[in-house]
Amino acid sequence: MAVSCPSSLSHISLCSNSQSARLLLTRPDKSRFKCSASQTGFFTRLGRLIKEKAKNDVEKIFSGFSKTRDNLAVVDELLLYWNLADTDKVLDELEEALLVSDFGPRITIKIVESLREDILAGKLKSGSEIKDALKKCVLDLLTKKDSKSELQLGFRKPAVVMVVGVNGGGKTTSLGKLAHRLKKEGAKVLMAAGDTFRAAASDQLEIWAERTGCEIVVAEGEKAKASSVLSQAVKRGKLEDYDIVLCDTSGRLHTNYSLMEELISCKKAVGKVLPGAPNEILQVLDGTTGLNMLPQAREFNDVVGITGLILTKLDGSARGGCVVSVVDELGIPVKFVGVGEGVEDLQPFDAEAFVNAIFP
Repeated sequence: MAVSCPSSLSHISLCSNSQSARLLLTRPDKSRFKCSASQTGFFTRLGRLIKEKAKNDVEKIFSGFSKTRDNLAVVDELLLYWNLADTDKVLDELEEALLVSDFGPRITIKIVESLREDILAGKLKSGSEIKDALKKCVLDLLTKKDSKSELQLGFRKPAVVMVVGVNGGGKTTSLGKLAHRLKKEGAKVLMAAGDTFRAAASDQLEIWAERTGCEIVVAEGEKAKASSVLSQAVKRGKLEDYDIVLCDTSGRLHTNYSLMEELISCKKAVGKVLPGAPNEILQVLDGTTGLNMLPQAREFNDVVGITGLILTKLDGSARGGCVVSVVDELGIPVKFVGVGEGVEDLQPFDAEAFVNAIFP
């Protein structure tokens, strides 16, 4: 499907210098491509298409997890000359390798004890069988919650996606890369610059809007509320037949309760305009923090109900095991992983590709 990108950015501003916020539309592009999102099942097909393309991007995922893979290369060495008499020693070293890769104590013990049980029961009789069982065990942990890693965008438009997280995790960049992926598949995307605390955030998102050919709603004035920006963006999405509204929010520490309350206001404001919205609330987690991301995820989930995770900065980290720990402990699916700085480096998460990426 060919998409004609606008030559100039259509810019929507939310003004706060009047009692009732008003929208200003400048440089409108009336030749905007209109995708067929109204067709039955468009969002379902969109989610599946993005997921299917992830399977073609396995090499990028492999390169993104190279440090974790190198860290776990010891597994092959341990199992190369494996024999039953060395079981305890081998499993102890395997346990250490998993812990170093941030699988977490609980997950590591669960994996190792499962392998020990199968070895002693005679179900695993060679090093290759143990490695296959190890990979299957990790895959089961990632998929057993019956949670869907595809974007769940509902059946009507606009679908609304809120992106949340702490400062510096790569939230705005991830939103821009997500817009790029969705736009490539023919979706008409509107961005909402709901990060009203950080002055540079709107500028950063505007650059992404220009780069991806998307329109954007931004706050004008220091007193504009994030909830108003998002509310007006969703209204615009309804009026102008957008497929997806991507809502950025201010980065905040999970311990700052007043700012966490603002997220509740943003969620409610979106829901008032479009009952049932947002369809997805994606939390961006910095992969370099390893297991320290778990308290963040718990707090955000308790406050607004996280539906999916985006793990970023995994290209420079040997902590890929944290993916397994997050999914197992919180039961929230990982939807995307950031494995580089390029616009294409936000990869849809595929559990099987991930397991193949970290175990050589």
